[in-house]
Amino acid sequence: MPISTPQQQAGILSFYDSPDKGPGLNAKFFLMAVAAFTIIVMVLDHFAAL
Repeated sequence: MPISTPQQQAGILSFYDSPDKGPGLNAKFFLMAVAAFTIIVMVLDHFAAL
């Protein structure tokens, strides 16, 4: 069995292990993760302020 499965290659591991295989997809995924994290922090901070 291969060490890295297709699911792992399409996930976060490929962003660190093999960025040359799909830089566009990985960059988009990374930006989406950062944006989602920022939105969650803003929402939690908004409700915490109330």
